[in-house]
Amino acid sequence: MSTLSIFGAQWGDEGKGKVIDRLAADIDYIVRYQGGANAGHTVVVGDQTYALHLIPSGILHPGRINVIANGVAIDPISFLGEVDGLIDRGVAVSGENLVLSSNAHVIFEHHKTIDGLAERWKGEGRIGTTGRGIGPAYSDKAARTGLRISDLLDPERCKVRLRAALAEKNALIERVHESEPLDLEAQLELYSTLADRLRPFVADTGKLLRQAYRDGKSILFEGAQGVMLDIDHGTYPFVTSSNTGTGGIPAGTGFPPVWVEESMGIAKAYCTRVGEGPFPSELTCENGEQLCRVGHEFGTTTGRPRRAGWFDGVAARYAFELGGTRSWVMTKLDVLSGFDEIQVGVAYNHEGVRYEEYPAHLPCIEGVEVEYKTLPGWKEDITGAREWSDLPPAAQNYVKVLGDLVGAPVALISVGPDRAAMVTCPK
Repeated sequence: MSTLSIFGAQWGDEGKGKVIDRLAADIDYIVRYQGGANAGHTVVVGDQTYALHLIPSGILHPGRINVIANGVAIDPISFLGEVDGLIDRGVAVSGENLVLSSNAHVIFEHHKTIDGLAERWKGEGRIGTTGRGIGPAYSDKAARTGLRISDLLDPERCKVRLRAALAEKNALIERVHESEPLDLEAQLELYSTLADRLRPFVADTGKLLRQAYRDGKSILFEGAQGVMLDIDHGTYPFVTSSNTGTGGIPAGTGFPPVWVEESMGIAKAYCTRVGEGPFPSELTCENGEQLCRVGHEFGTTTGRPRRAGWFDGVAARYAFELGGTRSWVMTKLDVLSGFDEIQVGVAYNHEGVRYEEYPAHLPCIEGVEVEYKTLPGWKEDITGAREWSDLPPAAQNYVKVLGDLVGAPVALISVGPDRAAMVTCPK
């Protein structure tokens, strides 16, 4: 295949970074098409751990071109900080291997300020935002009042448009949120300096990718958050502000949908979620604590502890169908070692109705009860497994059952954080 979509099939944090890093060794272009610095992809190379937020996970492979497309909301401060951090660690980063869309929308300081202030008003209705300004930036994009990278690179245009934006945002900050307004001149000076540093990375990424496809280059589209956080198809309103799955690629890149030839979902062997929102299979008992402890479940971006639960087959099947996946990658199977029994969610029950398919029509799935199937666990440490035959029979059975449950076989299994800790499943 020459084009491949990789997406998360849960609530994010599925281990996409590691999988993309592994695949990127043989891919020409690695593309981010949605989200912002609220994403967090962790990649472990030997004894080095890299936390990537905006920059695609192919950046650690020399010779690959990494593209941040128009659908991504760009915080210039975060972006340049990430660039500098990688360069300081000896990673080559320049306009030769990292390209930023001129049409990507900019996250300004006022977006981040409003993001944090607005959450205070929501009480129990808060959505657990990361406070990175992504939601307010996408709101301005939809309202046609946002600024794009191309605006930032034009000093006079930026001055006019940012002045108008700040007049409105400062009124909101000062009069509604009762906080200190931002200084216009200081903001103009800051973003003028940032624009000069951004300029070498900026290009028409849609044109770049379409030409790459016509030239026969291989392209991998990297999803940021999981499908269950999709603005249209996730657990709304406890979602992110963009389309996270394969469906977000055409609008987020300017790449024709019929040119996306294959898609592959990523899911953990269990479930986690960061922040607020419904989580049907959540465990608040000792089993949940064990999953969090063994799996080192803390958000890559926020550092917040993740909530953990058993694998939710209903939600995963829904996500895989939306993404059109024919096979998938199971991550963190090693975390389940040590359980005598493992539960797998196979259906939901809500007000006397049983659902084997995800009930997307329900206004909230907070009240559903999960119906579980019990599978035998295993005690063996499987972090050293590199072949299918290295896995104990109970682990092999678990993988097969989950493949049947979601309607797509598991193609690859991650059994540890390192690049090499992968097992290929038999076809």
